[in-house]
Amino acid sequence: MATYAIGDLQGCFTPFQRLLDLIRFDPAYDKLWLVGDIVNRGPDSLALLRYVKQAGDTIITVLGNHDLHLLMVASGIAKSQATDTLQPILDAPDREDLLHWLRHQNLFYREDSFALVHAGLLPSWTIDQAEALAREVESALHQDNFHSLFAQIYGNDPNHWQDTLTGTARLRVIVNAMTRMRVCTIDGKMNFSFKGNLQSIPPGYLPWFNVPQRASLDQTVICGHWSALGLYVTDRVIALDSGCVWGGRLSAIRLEDRAIFQLPCA
Repeated sequence: MATYAIGDLQGCFTPFQRLLDLIRFDPAYDKLWLVGDIVNRGPDSLALLRYVKQAGDTIITVLGNHDLHLLMVASGIAKSQATDTLQPILDAPDREDLLHWLRHQNLFYREDSFALVHAGLLPSWTIDQAEALAREVESALHQDNFHSLFAQIYGNDPNHWQDTLTGTARLRVIVNAMTRMRVCTIDGKMNFSFKGNLQSIPPGYLPWFNVPQRASLDQTVICGHWSALGLYVTDRVIALDSGCVWGGRLSAIRLEDRAIFQLPCA
């Protein structure tokens, strides 16, 4: 039995199938962890979403910003963008089942010495705190009135965490950190406009995982979201978005021995 973590798929179903062949994935024995952004920008979001849903407990996924975007577009809260490829899902006969399943996925997942999140964790958050905060958002997503959360969740402010935050502001910071953050200041102020590589980070900011003495260093965090970073593996962070949807590579890591598997994406 092995557990494989795989980077952002974004509707790239064919490369995903090829990667499963490469790692000789056996759903009877193996597990997959997906870093989120199952859908959007790629050509086969509907097929991929159906596959992951039907896999049941074999696949663990967390929500990414594109997954939340799909839910908000479907709810009429957000508008489709020119680069979106979500319409086949919105037109599908099983649309409501797919969206209901997606809305009930985790924002954060932990097991043994690993934690799974789409983008990152603010430097002041312990793993225990991050898990508790994620449960707050997930609880709001699971409510019948989840539309009210979507109506207020967009926005860049506040851009840092305070324990005294309440209501929508509190949930917004949690969502933004876990699904959108790449860099922040030492005291945890997030920059949402930056999408470049390590060499082009604005002065005063650091990759969230390089903030000195961040509180989540006791576990290895597996994430994606940052395609310009590419595959990036250290003892305490495994970043797996290597830009498959942009013609880069699709990356996987076997957690038991940290063996890396990659293949090019057309």
